[in-house]
Amino acid sequence: MSEQPLPEPEKIKRESRYLRGTLRESVADRATGALHDDDTHLSKFHGLYQQDDRDLRNERRLQKLEPHFQFMLRLRLPGGVLTPQQWLGLDDVADRYADGSLRLTTRQTFQFHRVFKENLPALIQAMDKLGLDSRGACGDVNRNVVTSVNPHLSRSHQQVYDDAVSISERLKWRSAAYEETWLDQAPKQSEENEEPFYSHLYLPRKFKIALTLAPHNDCDVLANDIGLIGIEENGQLVGYNIAVGGGLGMTYGEPGTYPRLASPVGFVPVERVVDACETIAAIQRDHGCRTDRAHARFKYTIDDYGLEWFAERFAEYSGTPLEPLRPFELTDTSDQFGWMKDQQGNHHLTLFIRSGRVRDFESLSLRTALREIAQIHTGEFRVTCNQNLIIARVDHQTKDAIQRIVDQYGLDDGTRQTPLARNAISCVAFPTCGLAMAESERYLPELTEKLEALMTETGIAGEPIKLRISGCPNGCARPYMGEIGLTGKAPGRYNLYLGADTGGQRLNRLYRENIDETQILDELRPLFQRFASEKESKESFSGFLYRSAILTPDEGPESFHEPLIARSG
Repeated sequence: MSEQPLPEPEKIKRESRYLRGTLRESVADRATGALHDDDTHLSKFHGLYQQDDRDLRNERRLQKLEPHFQFMLRLRLPGGVLTPQQWLGLDDVADRYADGSLRLTTRQTFQFHRVFKENLPALIQAMDKLGLDSRGACGDVNRNVVTSVNPHLSRSHQQVYDDAVSISERLKWRSAAYEETWLDQAPKQSEENEEPFYSHLYLPRKFKIALTLAPHNDCDVLANDIGLIGIEENGQLVGYNIAVGGGLGMTYGEPGTYPRLASPVGFVPVERVVDACETIAAIQRDHGCRTDRAHARFKYTIDDYGLEWFAERFAEYSGTPLEPLRPFELTDTSDQFGWMKDQQGNHHLTLFIRSGRVRDFESLSLRTALREIAQIHTGEFRVTCNQNLIIARVDHQTKDAIQRIVDQYGLDDGTRQTPLARNAISCVAFPTCGLAMAESERYLPELTEKLEALMTETGIAGEPIKLRISGCPNGCARPYMGEIGLTGKAPGRYNLYLGADTGGQRLNRLYRENIDETQILDELRPLFQRFASEKESKESFSGFLYRSAILTPDEGPESFHEPLIARSG
């Protein structure tokens, strides 16, 4: 029986001379705003996505012009932590090389949008001078490693952050292609040992790792290929429960693709967690599907072979089996807004940033205000996985000055928005994302306003319902983790999902397909009315949907894989 042919992206990376391709030549080619076809795939490993302005696509087609090509550049920023000086540097290059905004992402980093090809080298060189890079922020490698902790709150939080940085460094790709392409280093002959871990194959598809410290779960740890749940004993971090096989991407009309929560499989002591992540990534490197990219994520490898097979491979690769799971509980996926104080007496302020978009709006000079804070702040900034921002490690004297800026500009410390708006997440979608089928970021304010009016009408105003909206089914805004989730189906039309729990341990389910705004509101109205009249004390909306049998565990056409979660008590 002949072997199945490899998909084109697999061939491209194998023949790319360790991700060099012809990227240098593509960037230097001024005859077009685009990269050479093969290089558009390789550029993702360098943190870039080639896009075009879809608002202008038809107009430019009629004018017989090529699409208005531009790029999105994403940073590698493990744990989402950066200095005020780095913030000011990012703010500066946003004007010089991008669209004048900073976009905080659900993977705890920054994206620059509307970067033209001729500005890419200067932007990446500016990032390098700030001590930042975009290596592996996209592509078939380990992506940005995220955490749900403030590294200054306790020693355990600091350890989790340090482990995130160590995992990111261990699993980043290492060839000189990045330096040669963007930092003006002289090309060298490609050597066989340039990628001692990935080799010239790299991974079959993208790979994501998240760490949290139970019981908080604002990174949706089980939505990742590897979820690491920190376990404390007597106030000390002793290790991590490991969950494998999470991932939210799916494709409409392909039942073989589906969202999946990671399955808890075992425990590793804290000193072994970096090695354990490398071991798991190696299992996917060697056994993941490479002939069908729609089946190439780690979640499908786990489902194809099973958890027992995985445990055997882990013991084989690492030389040490996983230990039994430790009891844990995940309680909440929200950010904790406002000021809090740590064990050392420092203060930390979490600010709400709608959709993570930092720019000066007509009614809110957000970017100007954050620039002023960065100019006096001596601690750090931290991006959250819910697209918000923490002003971290503020001393007592600076706290008052920062609060004055917050008050002067009307920044939101969690008191200026309804709980629905505070907890909402959206992806970028139109006009720049090539995969978008419907609006997301631009539609979220209008949608939130109409849902809030409906909640007031039905008597549940102020309920902290978690809303997620994505312009396509790929899951960048984690729509399948929302109590209400919407995924774009066509302009103005969405699939409606309901029922994810508030702790990130249950996916939602498809409730209605391909409906418009009026139909969405009409579907939710009777559910809100029943919730208002039948809810129990402190019951969440999603909890009510299951208790009342509006949703049942086996309902829905998709086979949403829900692991058995170990719970304390």
